[in-house]
Amino acid sequence: MAEILAGLPLAAFLVGPDARIIEANDAARQLFGVGIMGRHYGFALRQPEVLAAIALAIERREATTARHVVPGPSFESIHRVTVSPVGVGALCLFQDISDQEQAGAMRRDFVANVSHELRTPLTSLLGFIETLQGAAKDDPVARARFLAIMAAEAGRMNRLVRDLLQLSRVEAQERQRPQTPHDLARLILGAVQSLRPMAEAASVALVLEGLERPVMLLADPDQITQVVTNLVENAVKYGGSGKVVTVRLTRETGPRGPLVRLDVVDQGEGIDPQHLPRLAERFYRVDGHRSREKGGTGLGLAIVKHIAHRHRGRLMIDSEPGRGSVFSVILPI
Repeated sequence: MAEILAGLPLAAFLVGPDARIIEANDAARQLFGVGIMGRHYGFALRQPEVLAAIALAIERREATTARHVVPGPSFESIHRVTVSPVGVGALCLFQDISDQEQAGAMRRDFVANVSHELRTPLTSLLGFIETLQGAAKDDPVARARFLAIMAAEAGRMNRLVRDLLQLSRVEAQERQRPQTPHDLARLILGAVQSLRPMAEAASVALVLEGLERPVMLLADPDQITQVVTNLVENAVKYGGSGKVVTVRLTRETGPRGPLVRLDVVDQGEGIDPQHLPRLAERFYRVDGHRSREKGGTGLGLAIVKHIAHRHRGRLMIDSEPGRGSVFSVILPI
């Protein structure tokens, strides 16, 4: 029995007729600890649903399934437990379904968020259309004002659909690393130059540092441009009028070789530390009303994160209230 359990790809242990664990494989010992051998199964598991399934297998010789949840520091580990009567005891198999559960939760959250983001502008559009068909039908001043608002709401939906499509494409390509070398400094310079009119309209000065020399690395030029655009646009929108946004490119040496670091530094209000771990989540906003007013979709940083992952890099955020923010993308050369 020990050899059979050792050959199973899942965590498994055998409960004897005296309700004690008489055999377990290495995966089960890693999950529950090496001290489970010889102990009553109730001390190892402590979850009523699983305990009831084992008791049913031993007493009534019935096979059942149960759900076992192990709390963790950042997420729960969830297992589907199959309990089958074996001889005079019960065999328990633990299949890790954490990824499936997480994917299902993400899918539900995504649908709920998209529905919410689209419902607000659609409700506004329907309300203004109804007003224009009725009370404001012959009022040219109200008609012009309402049409301007409707155009803004339609533009908001268009930006949301555009960002959703962009995020979908990035996620589809995330495991395919770019194979063509490009000059990162030139790509950043081109993206920043295209954003200068927006910065000037917001009275924000753009300062460039470290872009004098070429920096060659395997990259997707369109996606790198998207990263710079998203980060600089956010810095201009939330950095404050009359302030400075710095775009800096530096080289570093990491444990696996040379790296290049892109920093976008603003002088805005800063972000409370409690929000930092979730900033790159889809639709997560520190100030939802302000973000929508400025045309944000809540997807920009999620796109940046996935693009960084595709380039085998990472996104880092450093911010404190009253001291501005630094958004950094670190990529291997």
